[in-house]
Amino acid sequence: MTNIKSFLGAAGVAALATLAMSTAALADDDGDRKFGYSITLSGVSDYLFRGVSLTDNKPAFQPFVEFTYGIAYLDFWGSNVDNGIGDPFEMDIYAGIRPTTGPISWDIGALYYTNPDNSAGWGATDYFEFKVGASVSPVKNLTLGVTGYITPDQRNYVLTETIEGLVSYELPQFAMFTPTVSGGVGYTNADDAPGFFAVGRDNYTYWNAGLKLSVDKYFMDFRYWDTDLPDVVSANGTHHLADGRFLFTAGVNLP
Repeated sequence: MTNIKSFLGAAGVAALATLAMSTAALADDDGDRKFGYSITLSGVSDYLFRGVSLTDNKPAFQPFVEFTYGIAYLDFWGSNVDNGIGDPFEMDIYAGIRPTTGPISWDIGALYYTNPDNSAGWGATDYFEFKVGASVSPVKNLTLGVTGYITPDQRNYVLTETIEGLVSYELPQFAMFTPTVSGGVGYTNADDAPGFFAVGRDNYTYWNAGLKLSVDKYFMDFRYWDTDLPDVVSANGTHHLADGRFLFTAGVNLP
């Protein structure tokens, strides 16, 4: 069973968290590859990671910078956190490639999650994982995708597999807005874990659905999230960190 789950975790597609990210790969008229970059500055009503609040149900500011060269990318993403483990902020580094084979767009990369100034000491909560994602557009404006993540055994984590599915559809422009409806569902499993979030579970399912409105470089996202986890126990006691909630995101893509 673990081998099957590992295969699924390595076979996947684009997650909803990437909706706010813009790419900037550039090419000249001769097809030569050039460097590009993009910046996304966004604020959220809650920092949810796979359906669980990492800011104790409080807002977060989340900057994102991406550098590209051809199909290769290097990303830096940050957020304030308040989870009793990685406080006060998180800084993540992503690297990978986005090739295209026929109708399939791939995203193959590695992610390194860090909490540079947490109370447990430098590197105490850092970990990395790998991802493989694929997406297709069978009809105009419709995108279907799946992404698999594998978190290998390492200092802070046991082998964990996650798989996420995504569907999005861009609606006709309404007034000044370009609306996109989307939804996603994910499942994460760690057979040898003592229990996710101290609730005695080694797996759980999460999902979301919502509407994104874009105006030029600006965007707003209205989304509902939920999981099948019970109340989550943190270092500060029992909190409602994984139950259903509405999430609001607003941001701008630069330049």
